[in-house]
Amino acid sequence: MRILFITSSRIGDAVLSTGLLNHLWHAYPRARFTIICGVVAKDVFVHFPRLEHIIAMDKRRFGLHWLDFWRLTVGKRWDLVVDIRGSALAFALWAKKRAIMRPRTGHKIEQLAAILKLDPPPLPVIWISAAEQARAEEILPKGRPLVALAPTANWDGKVWPAERFARLFRQLADGPLPGARAAVFGGPGDKERALAAPLLQALPDAIDLCGKLSLTETAACLARADLFVGNDSGLMHIAAAVDVPTLGLFGPTPANEYAPVGRRTAVAIARGVQMEDLSLEAAFAAALRLLAQPSLA
Repeated sequence: MRILFITSSRIGDAVLSTGLLNHLWHAYPRARFTIICGVVAKDVFVHFPRLEHIIAMDKRRFGLHWLDFWRLTVGKRWDLVVDIRGSALAFALWAKKRAIMRPRTGHKIEQLAAILKLDPPPLPVIWISAAEQARAEEILPKGRPLVALAPTANWDGKVWPAERFARLFRQLADGPLPGARAAVFGGPGDKERALAAPLLQALPDAIDLCGKLSLTETAACLARADLFVGNDSGLMHIAAAVDVPTLGLFGPTPANEYAPVGRRTAVAIARGVQMEDLSLEAAFAAALRLLAQPSLA
């Protein structure tokens, strides 16, 4: 059996789709999977079991990347095509069954689950290799509480001020997570480094992991944290998927659609439309409520 899974070009949306993919993996134990995604999201799926191919491409003008996807998939007969993009590609291929995203309201995870009429929606997962877990243990050995901080985002309007991240960490280290150390996470590239730099300067003892890890190595390291605090970003969704207590910080983006999804998650929402409208007090109170939730262990 062959299944074609068409997912997002962005990391966060790709992570949210993993619950649907994981459901298909369990529902069809003999299936082989081909996954279509964006280049930046490719590593979300590299360790997915029964993976046959990943087709990853950057977007091209006039939607020409879809023509490339069609050329690479039209020669096969698909038992099932699942398309979370709602594209025309699924209709241009030979397939016994199709499940295609339709415009809906509600949280993204509920929109995705509706494609296969699943209730409750399956939670996102991240597939991590043993080697990546071992490397994470070397980078972040246990001993002291660890707070993972993610001060970056894909656009500046979603970025909470660095000085508030620093003050929040100090309050946590002086209170519910005594003696905690900070680890600062960010993606590759100069922009991510520039967004993380003010926080790294404010917390000179923090472990700098910005741009130094692959996506799945990042997931393995996040899994060792006692708390994640970050802007609305792919890192936030990865943290929730590996069952870290995850606090997402929201301003201009809708938390009712993009809040982190996992077994221990919370959000702190700005009173206005800018991240500066999210107070330190509100974020700290949300962190305290999250840490008070029962442990998964």
